[in-house]
Amino acid sequence: MLIDDFLPKADFSERHAVRTSASPAQAYAAVRRLDMSGSWIIRALFALRSLPGRLAGRKARGEAPLGTRMDGLLRGGFVLLAEDAPREIVLGLTGRFWKPAGDLRRVEADAFRAFNEPGMTVAAWNFAVLPAERGSLIVTETRVRCTDPHALRMFGRYWRLVGPFSGLIRREMLRGIRNDAERAGG
Repeated sequence: MLIDDFLPKADFSERHAVRTSASPAQAYAAVRRLDMSGSWIIRALFALRSLPGRLAGRKARGEAPLGTRMDGLLRGGFVLLAEDAPREIVLGLTGRFWKPAGDLRRVEADAFRAFNEPGMTVAAWNFAVLPAERGSLIVTETRVRCTDPHALRMFGRYWRLVGPFSGLIRREMLRGIRNDAERAGG
């Protein structure tokens, strides 16, 4: 998997999958069309997550909010690390996610692997499409590496609070991707 090239070891990880009757090509196209705006659950959770940043003046500094589409995720701080269409896409993000605005840093793919600034976290997130009997399996995995013990402690506290909601977002995303792929496939 491409994600292994960028973050082979993680302090925290989360993996979710969904089966679809759509072909791998149709499923991958749906991943690339990712649109979470139709999910009230995701919209509500994203709004809740962005509230501390808004209160801390994130918009005043000109930072883009996290979007609900693939292009919005990339504008909001994620970096496209790698893509092997129609099998896998990997996004990356670095920051202090426990801070109100996340203290995001844009680290491009070539520097991502070696990023080790103290007090930071490095996250890789993929979508992989695997052929399955009568369709496909769409898998998403999130891996987080903390650069030092302080970051590990801070992220651990943050993750205990947001981890269940992160999982809910991932499962909701996968349902939307599956539904889109099956609609597109007829």
